[in-house]
Amino acid sequence: MAVSGVITDGEIDVDESRRKLLVAATAAVGAVGAAFTAAAFVESWTPSESALALGAPTELDLAQVEPGQMVVTVWRRQPIYVVHRTAEMLAGLAGHDSLLKDPTSEDSDQPPYAANALRSRVPQYLVLIGTCTHLGCLPKPHFAPHDPQIGAYWPGGWLCPCHGSRFDLAGRVFEGSPASVNLRVPPYSFASARKLVIGADPA
Repeated sequence: MAVSGVITDGEIDVDESRRKLLVAATAAVGAVGAAFTAAAFVESWTPSESALALGAPTELDLAQVEPGQMVVTVWRRQPIYVVHRTAEMLAGLAGHDSLLKDPTSEDSDQPPYAANALRSRVPQYLVLIGTCTHLGCLPKPHFAPHDPQIGAYWPGGWLCPCHGSRFDLAGRVFEGSPASVNLRVPPYSFASARKLVIGADPA
């Protein structure tokens, strides 16, 4: 193989500028390779998206949720409905138990701290898995009482657009709905007065 340089007195006088260039290039390639190796190693310590989807908690800043408003976030690839209930919304939960399939939530799915008439840890915040317990459609909010689309009896809640299941503002299902049980309540806790953590029970 030919070697670049000038032959003087039987020795090869290598071009110093070329040698420095080759050394620098070799070092650069080595550094890039090391960086890729390090990145792969560090990445192996980072939870994958699939691992996060299997149960990592989701945090929500409750300052985003105005009184009377619902926001939707995601936990375990499920939509989570978070409602900041007003005093009027809470008052509307009384007086229609006879119209519900499971008014006391005995046959429905919720953590022990949400097994109450309001189905929540604190009255003003309702946290639900936002999939209909019939076939998994997404119920739409109809928070105004006496909605003419639903009926004069309506206290406010959700109507499933797929098959007509109806749920009140505690996620309890009305008689005559295809859904047999109330909307599910996920595990959740409050890290602070303004931070909701979905997927983590209180310590």
